[in-house]
Amino acid sequence: DFKESIGNIIEKCFHSSEKYINLMKDSFESFINKRQNKPAELIAKYIDNKLKSGNKGFTEEELDQLLDRMMVIFRLIHGKDVFEAFYKKDLAKRLLVGRSASVDAEKSMLSKLKQECGAAFTSKLEGMFKDMDVSNDLMVTFKPHLQQQNLPGDIDLNVNVLTMGYWPTYQPVEIHLLPGMVRYLDSFKTFYCNKYSGRKLQWQATLGHCIMKATFCNGIKEIQVSLYQSLVLLMFNTADTLSLDDLKNLTGIVDVDLFRTLQSLACGKARVIIKTPSGKDINYGDTFTFNDSFKHKLYRIKINQIQLKETPEENVATQQEVFQDRHYQVDAAVVRIMKTRKQLTHTLLLTELYEQIKFPVKPSDLKKRIESLIEREYMERDKDNSQLYHYVA
Repeated sequence: DFKESIGNIIEKCFHSSEKYINLMKDSFESFINKRQNKPAELIAKYIDNKLKSGNKGFTEEELDQLLDRMMVIFRLIHGKDVFEAFYKKDLAKRLLVGRSASVDAEKSMLSKLKQECGAAFTSKLEGMFKDMDVSNDLMVTFKPHLQQQNLPGDIDLNVNVLTMGYWPTYQPVEIHLLPGMVRYLDSFKTFYCNKYSGRKLQWQATLGHCIMKATFCNGIKEIQVSLYQSLVLLMFNTADTLSLDDLKNLTGIVDVDLFRTLQSLACGKARVIIKTPSGKDINYGDTFTFNDSFKHKLYRIKINQIQLKETPEENVATQQEVFQDRHYQVDAAVVRIMKTRKQLTHTLLLTELYEQIKFPVKPSDLKKRIESLIEREYMERDKDNSQLYHYVA
């Protein structure tokens, strides 16, 4: 709004003078980037907030106009790779949990980014959408195969196959799935590996979610939960009351995730299990009982997992991934320049690097990358002039 008001003043009072327009652009670019990398992160999170399904305050047209206005700010930020890292992480959550407000809005935003930054910038983001489309087609062919297996149980399995290079990095975890679940997963794994030989599947339990039927005294309800929540609830099929240690041993879920899972099921609005002693927090020594008298006006109830707030450590980890990628880009640029020039002074090399690199970087960081390349024998210092570098073929 502030930039728009300044733009209106320049248009009305200075007749859209090019000099004033350039001064405004330089001024905004200067103060926005005072906090290095933070503006890129905040813009990514703001767009995520507007593209989530819970945000119903906009029509499609209004949302598109809002995204256009955000692109005006996006053009001014340095370190667009920081924006990409945070945007990709948030997009993954929206796609995998079905929290995207509109596929059209998502693809419209992708198109704006591609137009602004080029195809290389959006290639991984486009790959994420492609994975979702391919997974939907894969399920169409897998369903008949599953019916032929005549597996016991009544599980309607849907799998999203994600290409590792496109998506954020997820740490694999080991949990104790029920034998019935394992049979269905093995069936899909066999089907997929026969269809695509040479590929390897790694299950990501933290991303799973499901809809399960639960029978209470007041009737049957459908409960929409995460995979962790479903594992905890299924343990009450064989026991009415279980301790925290029992659930930990039966499910194999680590403490921090088990505590969050139990808190969502026993301390939230929809309390399908009862905690003893009562309270808002989960503690060692607590016991849990299936709430047979649970009531709710809706037939299908969504019980959200308690979300951990993004910690400073996670933010730092995301930024470290960006910086690691930047190292590769700087290394590639140095080698490319030296291969063309054969020899260059330190000052001229830095000048050419700043022309090629599209993100802010300190001279001291560039010097470290040059030293690293010298150690790895991609280039060498002149024996008589330490400020002169030679390319090593």
